[in-house]
Amino acid sequence: MGNRNEAAGNVAVAFLSGLASAGGVAMAFLGGLTIGAVAGLLLAPQSGRESRETVRRVARQVGDDVRDFSEKASDGWSDVVTKGRDLLNEAETVVKDAVDAGRESVQQMRRSSSEESDLSR
Repeated sequence: MGNRNEAAGNVAVAFLSGLASAGGVAMAFLGGLTIGAVAGLLLAPQSGRESRETVRRVARQVGDDVRDFSEKASDGWSDVVTKGRDLLNEAETVVKDAVDAGRESVQQMRRSSSEESDLSR
């Protein structure tokens, strides 16, 4: 019996650590939905045929939900990557402009310094 409680504790820790992300929350919801559906089927007063049909229907629905979630997550990741690239390109432009402005400033200072030294001779 101790091993069973220990295993349940490990599952709970793994479950809670997976909830750190939105994906973890969605997967926890889908897992809970599945467990609830299975428990409902096992406890429902139905014939075997009706139970099998219900299991098939629920399995298809859960499969569809997982596919939808996966597609949305993929689209979301794509948006993050695109925004990240845009941000990097923008930062690159800002840095290049700053470097160019710094070079120009140094060149102006050199010109002005050399002009002053020519005048003082």
